[in-house]
Amino acid sequence: MSKPKRYTITTALPYTNGPIHIGHLAGVYVPADIYVRYLRLTGNDVAFIGGSDEHGVPITIKAKNEGVSPQDIVDKYHAIIKQSFVDFGITYDNYSRTTAPIHHETASEFFTTLYNKGEFIEESTEQLYDAEANQFLADRFVVGTCPKCGNEESYGDQCENCGTSHNATDLINPKSALTGNVPTLKQTKHWFLPLDKHEAFLKEWILEGHKKDWKPNVYGQVKSWIDDGLRPRAVTRDLDWGIPVPAEGGEGKVLYVWFDAPIGYISSTKEWAAREGKDWEPYWKDKDTKLVHFIGKDNIVFHCIIFPSMLKAEGSYILPENVPANEFLNLEGNKLSTSKNWAVWLPEYLKDFPGQQDVLRYVLTANAPETKDNDFTWKDFQARNNNELVAIFGNFINRVVVLTNKYYEGLVPNPGAFSQEDLDALAAVKAYPDVIASSIERYRFREASQELMNLARLGNKYLADAEPWKVIKVDAERTKTIMYVALQIASALATLSEPFLPFTSEKLKGILAYTKNSWNDVSEKEVLLPAGHEIGKAELLFSKIEDTTIQAQLDKLEASKKANEAANKVVEPQKDTITFEDFTKLDIRVGTILEAEKMPKAKKLLVLKVDTGIDVRTIVSGIAESFKAEDIIGKRVTVLVNLAPRALRGVESEGMILMTESADGKLVFVNPDTADVANGLQIS
Repeated sequence: MSKPKRYTITTALPYTNGPIHIGHLAGVYVPADIYVRYLRLTGNDVAFIGGSDEHGVPITIKAKNEGVSPQDIVDKYHAIIKQSFVDFGITYDNYSRTTAPIHHETASEFFTTLYNKGEFIEESTEQLYDAEANQFLADRFVVGTCPKCGNEESYGDQCENCGTSHNATDLINPKSALTGNVPTLKQTKHWFLPLDKHEAFLKEWILEGHKKDWKPNVYGQVKSWIDDGLRPRAVTRDLDWGIPVPAEGGEGKVLYVWFDAPIGYISSTKEWAAREGKDWEPYWKDKDTKLVHFIGKDNIVFHCIIFPSMLKAEGSYILPENVPANEFLNLEGNKLSTSKNWAVWLPEYLKDFPGQQDVLRYVLTANAPETKDNDFTWKDFQARNNNELVAIFGNFINRVVVLTNKYYEGLVPNPGAFSQEDLDALAAVKAYPDVIASSIERYRFREASQELMNLARLGNKYLADAEPWKVIKVDAERTKTIMYVALQIASALATLSEPFLPFTSEKLKGILAYTKNSWNDVSEKEVLLPAGHEIGKAELLFSKIEDTTIQAQLDKLEASKKANEAANKVVEPQKDTITFEDFTKLDIRVGTILEAEKMPKAKKLLVLKVDTGIDVRTIVSGIAESFKAEDIIGKRVTVLVNLAPRALRGVESEGMILMTESADGKLVFVNPDTADVANGLQIS
């Protein structure tokens, strides 16, 4: 286990244009909080730093769409995000925002230092411009085809399909996100950070210095960028929302959000230090401090190449020791999408599952996308809760507490002689802190969570093998020893579960009246709960999640999917103009379905007998996936009766039932509303 030291831990700053969802949690915030809680339990000096990124172009776009100011948007979502983190147990030492005065001051000073040192290149270049909007198209204001993967919906700064970062001018067939127009090129002056100047340093620092200790997905993406050759990167933008460029000629320009945002870690640390009466500089400038950035894979380049180059150019800051980025989390087989509302939003989860923060924390950790994209499903969420948290962890604790109260009125019994099985169990418990710590310190949080569950499994197996409920009838002294050992396992779980299941840990400590809270106590103390110590009554740590609860979440997603499809459904353009004579050739009549049956070996087809008023005829209709045969008998329908007959799977179809789609994509009949309209009546 590592010796106590100073750590600065940061998390990617979420855009304040919407709430937090499970993709953010799994990729960044849950693993960071696990790591920080572990560091604190092992006695380290930790500054856990976060904040909201409030200057991104998506914020200005949302503000335009809603007819409000960008400040209105960031104020709303900063409050929602910050409270969600508190409610979910993400234990920041400071959660700030990039619209804070201290951040504007810090970012401006950082730019000015590099400007005065001659670290920027000043160039006039051609940038995409929307003449109708009278605006340069930075970042998300332009969309087009990604030059790397061919994704036709790539943004001007990054492709969300392949993760590649690029400039807006790199896009193929760019279009303005503001007006849909094809932009033109227009001259504008900007400042650039010459990343190529730092290429030799980055090769030595990353490719040679971190090849073995950085995650393969992180190292691989960074190596690909460096191998491709680094180019100057703009640090300013033509926008009216952000931090004004503090340089001559910077009027009407702001700091590029990816220059401004990571400096937010520094300004947030300053804010925390001022409040707590601390000196912020050791957390960013002392070489003995370990700096770790927790991010998602779409931020790897910025935190491993651009921000370190900025820090190196400034000259007085430490560099990150690790950047343990995760891959993406999908939802029910599809990519998470905020614009399509295909997500599980944290505020909604907290409302729908009150008091069950740890269930989501556990599931997202056990299924973390650490080395590849993973899929979150509600069925897996239910299974992990019911089969692991309830049946293993919760079951063991409940049995121990219930039996201790039943046999000894809640007092930890005096043990007798220990059997080999007892000694083996106690020795295994003492080994778990180092086992779990080893996984955490290598950023393998999924592995660490399963080692914690293995400790609960150890407890269950120990009780199942020892059978105190049987032994109590024949050997009271032996039972005392069994229960004493089981209580030591329970108290170890109370401490070691805190990084992963903080609310459960707190509740369990309350049940056991266990006040010790040091990671090392579990491995170093001979006794965790001494004989004679009084514990409380049993409470369920976890509750079974029923099928109806899960179905409600699946229904919510399905409704969201259909609503999004309806909102984005493209109305078909008008067909070629016809004459009145063309229209009069159509013979459309009211009819009634008399019989209906499924066509054998055909998935979509129903064979109908329809009374058209002039005859009863057979019509084959491709509606079997939308309607049951028995449900449409007697249905009034609209029929095109003079359509040329056509054989479908050997059955001659003598007409067509007119159908359309509802807003949610369901097939519906085009039929007369009134019951007094007779079959055979022509529609004209």
